[in-house]
Amino acid sequence: MSMVDVIARKRDGGELTAAEINSFIRDYTAGTIPDYQAAALLMAIYLRGMNRRETVDLTLAMANSGDMLDLHDVAPFIVDKHSSGGVGDKTSLAVLPLVAAVGVPVGKMSGRGLGSSGGTLDKMESFDGWSWALSLDQFKRQLRDIGLVLAGQTNVLAPADGKLYALRDVTATVDNGSLIAASIMSKKLAAGADAIVLDVKTGSGAFMPTVEAATELAQLMVDIGEDAGRHVVALISDMNQPLGHAVGNALEVREAIDTLRGGGPEDFWEHCRVVAGYMVLLAGKAATLAEAEAMIAAARADGRGLAKFRELVVAQGGDPRQVDDPDRLPKARYVEPIEATRTGYISAMDTAELGWVCVRCGGGRMVKSDKIAPGVGFILPVKIGDHIEAGQEIGQIHADDDMTLQQAQRDIPAAITVSDTPVSPLPLFYATIIGKSGKGQ
Repeated sequence: MSMVDVIARKRDGGELTAAEINSFIRDYTAGTIPDYQAAALLMAIYLRGMNRRETVDLTLAMANSGDMLDLHDVAPFIVDKHSSGGVGDKTSLAVLPLVAAVGVPVGKMSGRGLGSSGGTLDKMESFDGWSWALSLDQFKRQLRDIGLVLAGQTNVLAPADGKLYALRDVTATVDNGSLIAASIMSKKLAAGADAIVLDVKTGSGAFMPTVEAATELAQLMVDIGEDAGRHVVALISDMNQPLGHAVGNALEVREAIDTLRGGGPEDFWEHCRVVAGYMVLLAGKAATLAEAEAMIAAARADGRGLAKFRELVVAQGGDPRQVDDPDRLPKARYVEPIEATRTGYISAMDTAELGWVCVRCGGGRMVKSDKIAPGVGFILPVKIGDHIEAGQEIGQIHADDDMTLQQAQRDIPAAITVSDTPVSPLPLFYATIIGKSGKGQ
């Protein structure tokens, strides 16, 4: 295969064959195609696009570039979820144990925080001793024993994605639907999922700022999953404001525990119930979404979800006393009020900026080597549509030093737009895309 010919054909708007895509991924992963030729092809794809068949072929080639997990010797059917990331999105912490508690095995590989979005592994590391580093044997054993695993991503799964993403990041080729979809779905396919629920965020705190862009990406990922023989559902969900009230690692863990205990913010529980319901539905444990959601609600009400979460913490070395008594979780040195600066109705939030406030407090990483302060962050119960008064306490900031505390007290109100006229609350979900092999409602 001549890489120059392949680059030229895509540059001119032509299609690449499956054999050419497979050769490119195989040889680039092996190091025999130089970065400059790979970068040229990525830019040609970015500018000219890929059709559905090419995108599926690219995804499958990336998925097959390393190990492909087969978990069927320990679980007959595996359901996974993916969130495109957001502020206050601690959904996995509540959803995964609830789904596992009703008898649906969940083996999930998660990542760390990215930009203003928090990472599931960072949140779980709020538990003393908890570890995400599991061998394949440990992963399978835990999946067999308790039906729930939450591990870190490994370089042996879809290694082509890691190389390509690093190159895309420095060649201005990140923001392309086919490349984004292939990156996400290749890892999910390699991780052994039979069914996948995609939670695609849209809004001021999301990678996809508009409902239209989020829907287009979601449809493409559903199509890829379908062509790869997986059951897939995509939910287009709102990220124009933080999900729930808590933003920050230990604060979000506490909110997830509160939710599993039957409390927690209503918007967060509603979101979890729907996502978990679709996971149960895709697994064939319920005939309708309503039945699946009722099963999830029952597992929350009778404590099975919380018990399963505790099992997860214990199985991976964490301290169960911190589940039983969340006051044992890490805390910030200072807790001070956040006050509204004007009277009116909350009409918008710069949710990405709110996420960056948490990062600047030490709750995320500005550079890869940064150490996270697990106790910092903020609690922000107010939502778009709420009426607030100037000087009213609208939340609390949790910080470890006076400088970041004072800065956050200024930055959070500045990220909230207040209107003189009433504003309607926002929906949690905008659309649902169900693949042809998915289940109905």
